[in-house]
Amino acid sequence: MSPRNSTPEQTEPVRTGSSAAPSPASTPGKGRPTRSRREAEAANRRPIVVADRKEARRRDRARASEERQAAQQAMVTGDESAMPAQHRGPERRFVRDVVDSRRNVADYFFPIAFIVLILGLVLPLILPRLATAMSFAMLVVLWGAILLCVIDSFLLRRRLRAALTERFGAVGTGLPGYGVMRSLQFRRFRLPRPQVRHGEQPR
Repeated sequence: MSPRNSTPEQTEPVRTGSSAAPSPASTPGKGRPTRSRREAEAANRRPIVVADRKEARRRDRARASEERQAAQQAMVTGDESAMPAQHRGPERRFVRDVVDSRRNVADYFFPIAFIVLILGLVLPLILPRLATAMSFAMLVVLWGAILLCVIDSFLLRRRLRAALTERFGAVGTGLPGYGVMRSLQFRRFRLPRPQVRHGEQPR
């Protein structure tokens, strides 16, 4: 057969992979080019940071306010679960009960100091000749009351150390000092509020 009579084979043009799979830029249904990963992450992150910062601060303030209110209420009712950490624990509760069950010298110091202050302001106006003598007497009374408070605090520290050792064994270094500082506060204003009366046994 001559080459002229042979029927040449018809072959279709080879299509590249670009026609088989549409490019991202012409993906049907999207209508826009695909964003890069960096652009997507930036778009997702930007509104969260801006929108949540004020909301987070507001929630933190609200949470802190609720915690303070709960702690204040617990200091009044004696609920240790909501008290600040420095007042929790059976040892500290025992120290508070020991202090609140006794009559401390400091309970009477502030009324005495108030009376002495009033007398020091009024008596020199009424009896000016005795002003010097009265001033000296009032200083003696005040310094005597302070000395009694120091002695009472020393005795209380020894009592607390002995009682804590007997009941709990090892004694923390801050527990006796915790009790002494409480004894120097006026009973009506102590926090946590006293849970025992004068003369009652500590729990």
